[in-house]
Amino acid sequence: MTTENHNHESAIRLRAVSKSFGEQTVLDRINLDVARGETVTVLGRSGSGKSVMLKLIIGLQSPDRGKIEIGGEEITALSLGELNRIRKNVGFLFQHSALYDSLTVEENVAFPLRRHRTMKDDERHKCVRELLARVGMEEAAEKMPADISGGMKKRVGLARALALEPEIMLLDEPTAGLDPITAGEINQLIRELQKERHMSSVVVTHDMRSVRTVADRIAMLNEGGIVIEGTLEDLEQSDDPFVSKFMHESREERTDV
Repeated sequence: MTTENHNHESAIRLRAVSKSFGEQTVLDRINLDVARGETVTVLGRSGSGKSVMLKLIIGLQSPDRGKIEIGGEEITALSLGELNRIRKNVGFLFQHSALYDSLTVEENVAFPLRRHRTMKDDERHKCVRELLARVGMEEAAEKMPADISGGMKKRVGLARALALEPEIMLLDEPTAGLDPITAGEINQLIRELQKERHMSSVVVTHDMRSVRTVADRIAMLNEGGIVIEGTLEDLEQSDDPFVSKFMHESREERTDV
């Protein structure tokens, strides 16, 4: 299934994007559009380039070829200062949350506000407490990251990613390493936040529970390319051998839990 432009005002647009590491081609002429307010999940095997795609979108890595647009602005040739301007409008939830170990939960969430917003201390404190309350972490504000669970770290990471009120969210394996109940809570929280804030999101995952909860549309990667793009029903009805095998294995995993 080929990628089409689903919205003339795409929040994110990749055109013929390729990325290699040495002789290994990870992404090969990828095309993808994410419409404003849409959530696209990117599925694929481990090592298929899902996380690399996110790093290209946020500018942590540069493509070998192709163009990437954020909000209609091409980022591939921007200076670091111009790229940082665009990054302020993009929230990123790292796979392992990437909290600063030496800062409290509250200080972690306050970090982007201190760096990018001119605010009085009481105003910033109120903003951080509201963000933590929204993700159910207000009571842990004074704790250190080492003293909270993996699921709690994900919640704090979400709060920090939302601090600058981004229009775009990128989430890398948001439920990785979590038990099914906690993962379900994180999935539901992500969906609620997306609806509340009308954000455009790309969620990299291999967790079909995440897909069922958060996805408006799905893109599946294999061997450097997008083999199918569409709804969950499209994937379940696909006769592509890789897609069929992936979906079958996912059903088996759900049965085993």
